[in-house]
Amino acid sequence: MAHVNHIEIAAVEEALDEAALRQRACTELLRQRAIELGLLAADDPAPREGALSEAASQAIEALIAQELAGPEPDETACRRHYEANARHYAQGERVQVRHILFAVTPGVDVGLLRQRAEGHLIQLRASESAAFTEAAKTLSNCPSGAEGGVLGWLTADDCAPEFAKELFGRSEIGVLPQLLHSRFGLHIAAIDAREPGRLPAFEQVREAVAQRMRQLHQISALRQYLQTLAGEARLQGVELQQASSPLVQ
Repeated sequence: MAHVNHIEIAAVEEALDEAALRQRACTELLRQRAIELGLLAADDPAPREGALSEAASQAIEALIAQELAGPEPDETACRRHYEANARHYAQGERVQVRHILFAVTPGVDVGLLRQRAEGHLIQLRASESAAFTEAAKTLSNCPSGAEGGVLGWLTADDCAPEFAKELFGRSEIGVLPQLLHSRFGLHIAAIDAREPGRLPAFEQVREAVAQRMRQLHQISALRQYLQTLAGEARLQGVELQQASSPLVQ
């Protein structure tokens, strides 16, 4: 059983993992802060199995907009960010991928599944390319396993966002040194080739750059904000990073 300021966020029978428990705790901290600031009615019902009321969801959005608004990025800052992160704005980057999927299905022990996948990853990193093909045929839970795990040439738009982030956020060729995570499970991935994308002129992506900078600011500010709320809260059955600094203004 876990509580945030005496509000239950998870019952014993739910058996949530640590990440899911922390997510609920953070959401509850924001819901309670919204009530404190008058953005949400004091009688808003506590979430059941993590499900917020519609009013609470809207109030948390309003809270973030009110409390975490940052300075509007100017032209100089945007150009500096664009130049330092050019690859992020390149268009048409492709990778030639093979993978082995260890699917996370209801009832599966994720810890044991990860250990199994990591064991195979270590072996494949020290093996010839043909070993990957054979392993995919026998191990992969993806239909591509029958073809040796071949996914072919992919762009970021061809993949689930969380999978694309891991594939395109690096530059290695060969079997990647870490498991990749997606909504489907754990992946051992091998990159056989990469083709760089075309970088558009700054003027073409000016608004995308500014929006990216706003998002990065909000992520950083929200992390600090939650640490401060956690430092002032009574937490039971869940651990969160805490800070004693004043709330973000």
